[in-house]
Amino acid sequence: MRILQLCKKFPYPINDGEVIAITNLARALDELGAEIHLLCINTPKHFYDEKEMPDALNFYHSIHTVFVDTDLKPHRAVLNLFSKKSYHIDRFVSDDFSKKLIKLLGTLNPDFVQMETLFLAPYLSDIRNHSTAKVLMRAHNVEHEIWSRITHNTNAFIKKKYLAYLTRKLKNFEVNHLNRYDLLLPITSRDLETFKQLGFNGAAEVIPIGIDINGYHPQPIDTNSPLSISFIGSLDWLPNLEGLNWFLTNCWPKIIDKHPDITLHLAGRNTPASLHELGYKNLIIHGEVADAKAFINAHPVMIVPLLSGSGMRVKILEGMALGRVVITTKIGLEGIVAVDKKEVLIADTIEGWLGAIDFCLEERARLDGIGNAAREVIVKGYGNLGIGRRLWDGLVMGGR
Repeated sequence: MRILQLCKKFPYPINDGEVIAITNLARALDELGAEIHLLCINTPKHFYDEKEMPDALNFYHSIHTVFVDTDLKPHRAVLNLFSKKSYHIDRFVSDDFSKKLIKLLGTLNPDFVQMETLFLAPYLSDIRNHSTAKVLMRAHNVEHEIWSRITHNTNAFIKKKYLAYLTRKLKNFEVNHLNRYDLLLPITSRDLETFKQLGFNGAAEVIPIGIDINGYHPQPIDTNSPLSISFIGSLDWLPNLEGLNWFLTNCWPKIIDKHPDITLHLAGRNTPASLHELGYKNLIIHGEVADAKAFINAHPVMIVPLLSGSGMRVKILEGMALGRVVITTKIGLEGIVAVDKKEVLIADTIEGWLGAIDFCLEERARLDGIGNAAREVIVKGYGNLGIGRRLWDGLVMGGR
């Protein structure tokens, strides 16, 4: 089985949710016997010199990149107001990428082309016109839903109107392409149901994000030292920054007033200067850390205050795999089957977050048990090879 995987950014370093999802599934398929080739857009934001390919991606049989300037351009955004095209999608459209794709379709003759996210959908016609490969769309999120939630949580009137306009065009593009793929691969059952409500009626297989549990080694939770809490996530991804700002504004001052010994440690790529200027007590900002697992392991409690988003949050999977007590919202927990106060803590309101922190302090003896139960959830349901085999069986045994 030969698969050509298309990505909207170079999948390295392997430290954010999208990249982990992309590389883990590809690695699992390689272990199962597939021949995986990668073609990705090389963006200014995630640029990588293909002359220095990392050993961590050596499971790919070949790697190809095409530079595309996807940076936001004010003049292009203004011009897009008079176009029916989605500006979210249009930034990833490139003649050079199209030419490279067509060339690889001819030389590799893949059995399947796997698009990682909706942003590769503009190249569907190239695949249909120059290949007999089946097209798989791995939908990491319901993309327009993320922006709909962000729009809802935006207060500034003009910005809210502008985001609503962009979201409508993104939704139109997403819905119009739903039934054009040979197989839709949503990350969660909940996303699949949303796609069906939007008119999807084709073949689908839910393929969650999986992780290699053998790479996660939890440390015992210290129940004697003052409680330390971690947050880690890419802070150039708007839902992460939105949720963190909400937590810091609405919850952290109240928490620190009641529990002055608690510390909150923030880590993440592209930490904005505004976070450094907040001046909150007991708030330690680490920026991008060299070892995300070690950072998570250093703190018994991990917060993911997500207010918008779709798909799955890999950092929650990692926190659970490391036996941490994860506090998150119902939105953050989408796609992960876990029970409140048994394997995670769920908080959706200010009062809920304050209560969750109180619980961690009042029930210190239970934290290790919750962390161990969380890890067991990942072992049983989110192992990388098992999830890869689910797709493999669907492609090979299912005759797709």
